[in-house]
Amino acid sequence: MRKALRWLLALTVLIGTLGTAGAATAADATGTDGTTDIKERLLSIPGMSLVEEKPYTGYRFFVLNYTQPVDHRKPSKGTFQQRITVLHKDVSRPTVFFTSGYNVSTTPRRSEPTQIVDGNQVSLEYRFFTPSRPQPADWTKLDIWQAASDQHRVFKALKGIYGKKWISTGGSKGGMTATYYERFYPRDMDGVVAYVAPNDVVNKEDSAYDRFFARVGTKECRDRLNGVQREALVRREPLEKKYAAYAEENGLTFTTIGSLDKAYEATVLDYVWGFWQYSLLSDCDQIPADAKNATDDEIWTSVDTIAGFSAYADQGLSTYTPYYYQAGTQLGAPTIGFPHIEKQYIRYGYQPPRNFVPRDIPMKFQPQAMRDIDTWVRHNARHMLFVNGQNDPWSAEPFRLGKGAKDSYVFTAPGMNHGANVAGLVPEQKALATARILDWAGVAPSAVQENPRAAKPLAKFDAKLDKRDVQREMTLRP
Repeated sequence: MRKALRWLLALTVLIGTLGTAGAATAADATGTDGTTDIKERLLSIPGMSLVEEKPYTGYRFFVLNYTQPVDHRKPSKGTFQQRITVLHKDVSRPTVFFTSGYNVSTTPRRSEPTQIVDGNQVSLEYRFFTPSRPQPADWTKLDIWQAASDQHRVFKALKGIYGKKWISTGGSKGGMTATYYERFYPRDMDGVVAYVAPNDVVNKEDSAYDRFFARVGTKECRDRLNGVQREALVRREPLEKKYAAYAEENGLTFTTIGSLDKAYEATVLDYVWGFWQYSLLSDCDQIPADAKNATDDEIWTSVDTIAGFSAYADQGLSTYTPYYYQAGTQLGAPTIGFPHIEKQYIRYGYQPPRNFVPRDIPMKFQPQAMRDIDTWVRHNARHMLFVNGQNDPWSAEPFRLGKGAKDSYVFTAPGMNHGANVAGLVPEQKALATARILDWAGVAPSAVQENPRAAKPLAKFDAKLDKRDVQREMTLRP
């Protein structure tokens, strides 16, 4: 394997794109010798090419492509271009390695740990999400080890430029990704901050979710949501006629899931989950209080606003084929009961990921994958912080720490949803988490080292750069 990797590196030296020096901004744009522009240094990495540079005050922001092997075990068997971004501040600052687990944003953004440590940020698009998809696509090469190896290779390529400490982070599937990366390459990062990362250890045992939905929020709010969900199935015939007209008007098709009827029920069954994932208890007053006496339009609008009737059409599913493939092969997917809905109104229940992936893509579930991750985290976690949301359904099956874990933490933000973060923790945990992140990154001020309660982000809040809005993912996805 090492010989093959050396062969690949030699090849990419020949095909890598070399950039030219650009103008410096307020951010440090030089190398260690004080003369080389940061863009030139990035583009001197074999296999790295520039897509575009976007200005942002105090930073340099680059959208790049990096040549990766399709199969890290057999790097000579083909390559693909993986999209990354670099938010460059200063080579003397620590670096945060961010991934959402999905597509990468090409708009300058700063994750919470990046603001805390006032550092650089490298963001990676997950393999097989367009355009970071090999052609032709061998879906057997989409697994958590291959994705972790993508990160490892990017880190090794950039460590020569960004030589200070590194923290990996991500939210939801990105938090899962950061955790898996740590499991397979525990010597790369100096710390991990994983937000709202679900841990589906045993795919067929999902009772934790049923317990969550039985007590989340208030009874009044649960009753409102359950009432609308049930009524949408009771009125299936008239609302599916509305759905058919909506689909025709918007050019929606249902080849992958199999029928409009399956897509309709899947959307309705996502409704309650979707509310708690993205909304707050204070938003319950927007839900019809008396579903049985609500109009068809009121029921439709509420379900469409929260769950989205376009989500399970082919056009809504296609972007997320890589996620559903992984859910059906390694990650697992939740299945919950609906005790408030009579059985005659539910035809399919929570459908498996297989129903959301085109049939020409083979899938076979690997139950050992998540068990391995869970066991490793319990016994080997080092410098890992898991932040969950009290009212986030995905936090119902969290990562847990065992006796073997060291300097690692699991915190829950009260009242928060899938957007839970360090800032939302209770004051004592917020200070501790911030202090540990600063320490892992090697930038904890002496005052924080003496008193962790004094810890706070080193960079000032920037309304655009630190935008915390959670991207609403219609359909059941972390």
